[in-house]
Amino acid sequence: MSNTIIGDAVANIPWEDKPEGCIDVMWRFSGNPILGWNPIPKAARIYNSAVVPYNGGFRGVFRADQKNGRATLFFGKSKDAINWEIGPDPIEWVDEDGNPNPTSYAYDPRLVKLEDTYYIIWCDDMHGASIGMGKTRDFNTFTRMSNPLMPFNRNGVLFPRKINGMYKLFSRPSDSGHTPFGDLFLSESPDLKYWGNHKYVMGKGGQGWWQGTKIGAGPIPIETKDGWLSFYHGVSGTCNGFVYSIGAVILDIDDPAKVLYRTRDYLLTPEKDYETRGFVPNVAFPCANLYDAETGRIAVYYGAADTYTAIAFTQVDELLEYIKNNSEVF
Repeated sequence: MSNTIIGDAVANIPWEDKPEGCIDVMWRFSGNPILGWNPIPKAARIYNSAVVPYNGGFRGVFRADQKNGRATLFFGKSKDAINWEIGPDPIEWVDEDGNPNPTSYAYDPRLVKLEDTYYIIWCDDMHGASIGMGKTRDFNTFTRMSNPLMPFNRNGVLFPRKINGMYKLFSRPSDSGHTPFGDLFLSESPDLKYWGNHKYVMGKGGQGWWQGTKIGAGPIPIETKDGWLSFYHGVSGTCNGFVYSIGAVILDIDDPAKVLYRTRDYLLTPEKDYETRGFVPNVAFPCANLYDAETGRIAVYYGAADTYTAIAFTQVDELLEYIKNNSEVF
């Protein structure tokens, strides 16, 4: 039993106990990858996607790279959050008046429930890489909202509730290309439309070379008794290109721009074939997490090699203790 996570009990999230002899605080699902090459007729790859509990089952917004090479968002549903039924066509977005409002491309979504509405945040195209935002209440109608921040920006992640009366949003200012740099920032809004009071949270590097090139926010932060638990990706540059790994940070509960603890070492780095071999080798990119507040179990969904969707597991009490004992000094 765990009273560490502040949130709902979701007993049917995917879970496997830690394998015997495993010394890591995060371990992989034995059924990985859960989505592979050519998962639906219109898509070559589905990865870097987002899932949430919904009416006893699960719903998701998925990055699907179509066979014309363009990344687009698709809707999916599942009873167990492992076996997914992905819609045959991309999401048809509308504006606030119900008129068609399509995206030119969209990728790396995050998905969060705020009050009675589910919000989707993704990397959009607004004369360059920017953050797109939309919403749905029933996963039938998807409404595009105004882009929260100016280009160039990526990795937008909303917090799951207001903090001191304000919505909070992670982002990673960037450039128009495959950014070879990047730090993490926090913005706030009273209404999810007008954003400001931008604050620096943390930067690349530190004591871990695995995050020496850039970092970016991952899944929706999890509220715990010790602060906001947030997974993120760190990138290193090697002679063979970038390597994307997974780390975690604990942020102050009332001021999430304040870092309390940050992993010195990665929690998971590309090692398995489905992480080291694919369309873009050596990528583990976290985009979603499911958790059960009663047991403290956490399932982290990550994109592997820009090709596959995979799951890793951790237990909140063990993870928080690990982060505190293996943290950079602030």
